[in-house]
Amino acid sequence: MEYATLGHTGLLVSKLCFGTMTFGDGRGLFKALSVVGQAGADQLIKTAIDGGINFFDTADNYTEGQSEQMLGQSLKNLNVARQQVVIATKVYSRVGPGRNDVGASRGHIMDGVEASLRRLQTDHIDLYQIHGNDSVTPLEETLRALDTLVQQGKVRYVGCSNWQAWKIAKALGISEFKDLARFDTLQAYYSIAGRDLEREIVPLLESEKVGLLVWSPLAGGLLSGKFSRTKQKPADSRRTEYDFPLVDKERTWKILEVMAPIAKAHGCSAARLSLAWLLAKPVVSSVIIGAKRVEQLQDNLAAIELTLTPDELGQLDEVSALAPEYPGWVLPFQGADRMGPAERRVGA
Repeated sequence: MEYATLGHTGLLVSKLCFGTMTFGDGRGLFKALSVVGQAGADQLIKTAIDGGINFFDTADNYTEGQSEQMLGQSLKNLNVARQQVVIATKVYSRVGPGRNDVGASRGHIMDGVEASLRRLQTDHIDLYQIHGNDSVTPLEETLRALDTLVQQGKVRYVGCSNWQAWKIAKALGISEFKDLARFDTLQAYYSIAGRDLEREIVPLLESEKVGLLVWSPLAGGLLSGKFSRTKQKPADSRRTEYDFPLVDKERTWKILEVMAPIAKAHGCSAARLSLAWLLAKPVVSSVIIGAKRVEQLQDNLAAIELTLTPDELGQLDEVSALAPEYPGWVLPFQGADRMGPAERRVGA
């Protein structure tokens, strides 16, 4: 296993993070995914830890809280010392029928953290993330609530998920101006089939030293190896029932066709190759992998050992490249005269 700092902090996390969305009895929003019981969860977490993973991600709305509860119970069943693992969870999504059982208000955050701590059977959360964009709550209210939790010791680091670049930038500015805990991470969708965040979000993260945690690195199973241009609806894939995240399928078939000979040359699955491509991106702090079966998890763990050549990375980058969009295409055109040989030496 390889490790990286969690954003611009001193906390080391495994480059592969185990996500527990598959834990539970098939209830709630993600019922098509959550089929792993407690015994299976224990086995998967043991396999993850044996493979060097020290980073675990969950959320308060995964299987109506069962995911958090089962993760906490697994760590207890396996006698894992609390200081040996980094636990990340999230707040924002609806967790009850009440008007305030959703959102990033101070009230919901304070209620949410207590419920998560109980389910996880711990006295602190290492990384507490705002799970979505709240268009109602003032941003400073959310940031002050998170800062309170950090000051109380209930939360050690904070992050967000699925936010726009402008809002992340605004939050970082408020935190600096008001001396509040800043976002150390963004959890976002990123895959070789979905590189949209490279337009605005990746440059922001690199500039402000915010870590990137990747969710759905296999594009909801589309890059698992089960799908192809001629096999678009395999019966044993969750994406057949739950077509998410949104992906340009025609573009993905072209990517998979280029991936096939590279995967064959390395004797690996398309899934492992997709993870290795992500792990080669410097902006990525950790890639979140989920599994229902131990053999699936073991294949994903092996991505750490797969090193792609510059030529192979070049082929994959080329076939998956984003179409030019304004203002991206005009920036190098207008900026060419600002980066002559002398300027490049100064900026190196």
